[in-house]
Amino acid sequence: MDAPLWTETHAPALDDIPQPKAREHLQGAVEEPMNLLVHGPKGAGKTAGVRAYAEEVHANPDADFTELNVADVFDLTKKEVANDPRFSSFIDSKRRRESSKADLINHVLKESASYTPMSGTYKTILLDNAEGMREDFQQALRRVMEQYYEATQFVIATRQPSALIPPIRSRCFPVVMRAPTHEETVSVLRNVVTAEGADHDDDGLEYVAGYAEGDLRRAVLAAQTTYEESGEVTMDAAYETLNAVEADDAVEGMVEAAEEGRFTDARSTLDDLLVDEGYGADDVLEELLSVARSRYSGRRLAEVHRLAGETDMALTDAANERIHLSHLLARLQR
Repeated sequence: MDAPLWTETHAPALDDIPQPKAREHLQGAVEEPMNLLVHGPKGAGKTAGVRAYAEEVHANPDADFTELNVADVFDLTKKEVANDPRFSSFIDSKRRRESSKADLINHVLKESASYTPMSGTYKTILLDNAEGMREDFQQALRRVMEQYYEATQFVIATRQPSALIPPIRSRCFPVVMRAPTHEETVSVLRNVVTAEGADHDDDGLEYVAGYAEGDLRRAVLAAQTTYEESGEVTMDAAYETLNAVEADDAVEGMVEAAEEGRFTDARSTLDDLLVDEGYGADDVLEELLSVARSRYSGRRLAEVHRLAGETDMALTDAANERIHLSHLLARLQR
């Protein structure tokens, strides 16, 4: 998808958040700033809601709103943390040389909280995907929250609030961002496609909303994918486009399972594609090669093409397509 993402170009304002209770709580925090714990399932709109809140409360959100994805930061190496342009300005060469990765991340939290707001009386730090934060970092965060509570508001977004230690949970007002209802998702989709000037019908929006299963981000991206593929968001267009997308995702998951040696999972997906979805063996093989080209290069990719060629020849007279495709999956293990 090369065009700008509709999830970004049509990011909601605070008043546009579809879940009434979450919208009410975030609007209340505009009047009475406090630390917030925003929790709910994947795709419910937690990050988008916090960004909308920051736009509302800060005259200069680019300066006074800091967004840290815990999953991203904690997966960085020590060198990557030290050289990250977001943090390098307050990590000197001595600290970079002598500190552990844990010390650097703790320092980043403290320095981020200690800066004076550029506008207004406080700044906001969002810690997204906070369920991935180790307990020792949570203890460090608790101390930072205690020390800088006057000038720094922390917003912690997570799918799993129980993963946070009680001292952090007790310092935050809970905001439940439940999955949007089907009707709420359809309403959001209608606003987005109307703003885009995209041809659509009610059945198409209903289908996309059902496909997303309560994941608002997935719904908007599915509508964009359908429009870019077909030039409209109708029932027929959405059905054809999104079934193809699901097949692509399924094949990628199958290849990943095969790589990791989870052959039972890989063969289960293969059965779903061949039996439940009605795909032919040639179609699955073609999609598998497409996935391989996006994942591999050099000798690894050449080897997969060689194995696929052998499988293609075997399929010519195959009595059981599943056996030959399963054999190919078994040989993908690294």
